[in-house]
Parts: sequence; C-alpha cells; structure tokens
Amino acid sequence: MFFLFRVAFWLSIVLILLPSAPSQSGSEAAKIDTGDAMSAASATVTDLRQFCSRQPEACSVGTQVAMTIGYKAQAGAKMLYDFLSERLAPHDTGSISATSGKTDRAGRSSQNTLTPADLAPSWRGPQARKDAKHSA
Repeated sequence: MFFLFRVAFWLSIVLILLPSAPSQSGSEAAKIDTGDAMSAASATVTDLRQFCSRQPEACSVGTQVAMTIGYKAQAGAKMLYDFLSERLAPHDTGSISATSGKTDRAGRSSQNTLTPADLAPSWRGPQARKDAKHSA
C-alpha cells in the first residue's frame, strides 16, 4: 500500500516537471502564475499542520501506522543485510588458509611451516676470551 503512495507521489512530481505544449483553449486554468502556485502550496502546508488539532484520532492512528511501517522497514533492512552478508562476504578471513600450510603424515594441515634453514640458529661471532693473561 505504501508502495502505491510512493509511486503516485513520484509520478505526480514527474508529470508536474514535464514540459507541456502551449494551451490553445485559453482557459484560466492554464494561466496559473508560479507565485500563485507557491502561495497555494504554502496554504496547503499550513492547513496540513493544523490537521492533528482538528482530527486527533486520525493523527494518532497515522502515527501508529508510521511507526509500524518504520519497524517493518527496519526489520526488513536487517534481514536483507544479514542475507547479503552471508551470501556475498568471503568465507575466509584472509589469514593462513588450510591449503597454504604443510600437511603432516595423516594429510591434515600442519602449523609447522618452518624450513630447516629457518630452524638453524643464527650466526654468532667468536666469543671473547676470558683469559686474563692476554689483557695485560
């Protein structure tokens, strides 16, 4: 139902903004000035502001309907977000994947990915002598 209101609103905006051919009938309806249209629109807005004071029951029901539609839209957006997150998000986090590591004898992925060169101790220079005879 709300969709129909939105469609009607946008269609009316499009129809108002479309250029029209000059009127050949010369009627008064075709000779509306922009200032007259603006004053009529402002009078309509002023009248709509007073609607809740004239019709408090309709205003409260409208408020409840608007809140319900808002909650439904929020729940629908959350469901859509969750659905798209599940379907489009990558399933791996970019960390080490199971296929990039080595496998052990049973074929399982192993975290032991160091090579023998990695396990070898780093080079250390010659140790200083602790002999006191050579220091003098």
